[in-house]
Amino acid sequence: MKAVLCKAYGPPESLVIEDVPSPRAEAGQVVISVKAAGVNFPDLLVIQNKYQFKPPLPFSPGGEVAGIVKEVGAGVTNVKVGDRVLASTGFGGFAEEVAAPAARCIQFPANMDFVQASAFVMTYGTSHHALKDRAKLRKGETLLVLGAAGGVGLAAVEIGKVMGARVIAACSSQEKVDLCIRRGADAGVVYPTGNLDRDAQKKLADDFKKVLGGDGADVIYDGVGGAYAEPALRSIAWEGRYLVVGFPAGIPSLPLNLTLLKGCQIVGVFWGAFTARDPKGNQANLNELMEWVRDGKLKPYVSKTYKFTEVAEALNDMDARKVMGKIVLTP
Repeated sequence: MKAVLCKAYGPPESLVIEDVPSPRAEAGQVVISVKAAGVNFPDLLVIQNKYQFKPPLPFSPGGEVAGIVKEVGAGVTNVKVGDRVLASTGFGGFAEEVAAPAARCIQFPANMDFVQASAFVMTYGTSHHALKDRAKLRKGETLLVLGAAGGVGLAAVEIGKVMGARVIAACSSQEKVDLCIRRGADAGVVYPTGNLDRDAQKKLADDFKKVLGGDGADVIYDGVGGAYAEPALRSIAWEGRYLVVGFPAGIPSLPLNLTLLKGCQIVGVFWGAFTARDPKGNQANLNELMEWVRDGKLKPYVSKTYKFTEVAEALNDMDARKVMGKIVLTP
């Protein structure tokens, strides 16, 4: 079979496509014939040795796939050969076949195709855990989402609406804000790109407060970080919850006196660790998400698909912040 391989850490152009042996299903595993593989920001980081998870070289990136079960190992009872499944693999997904723990395989509804299924579990799993478990978002609250047109951001917009929140989408362009509004956001803010000096940060905080109205945001979902974090925190409501999700703009430094003045919480979100520490809780969350998919309340937005031979282009587009929603590789 063919696989995209990282044989030495480097930029996306350093990835190669080679023939490698097909995997076999060990006890508790399945082998999936991959029909589509979701592309996520950690895929870009892991090939550059910038991610907290470091698979041994050589490896294939790709943490989520959708396909058809080809083989099942001993003890597997939740899926069978021929089932359509999506799976969280950690790595190895940019390949024609991948071995995955059966416990991480989920059969998906008939109203979802392989491309949509491959773009689902990481982004929606992360955002659902963030809003339900970490923020305990309540109906009628106001949710501000930074980076709202990206994969996890757009999932947060959609899940926030399903949970009954008023959702404000913050993005780097009007085009991205418009996409979020089409996907359910109530309003949006366009924030500047590039270096934000103190004056620009102050103006952005004022812009956030203006569109939020009232006391500010009850929950802030920050998948951006960098210089955008402090202006967002300044717009949080009393006893608000600030969700730390990711740092593509850099790891921010925050004045902690704001947490005292606002009586607010800064809450970390690490979905990957949650899935390992509380597998039953994660399964319950995934069951709820799948029910929402069946009911037509959620539908992943995939803006573009790429062939495996275009993997460098896909990762570079993600690095350049050109991606809206999710992008997907197909063998």
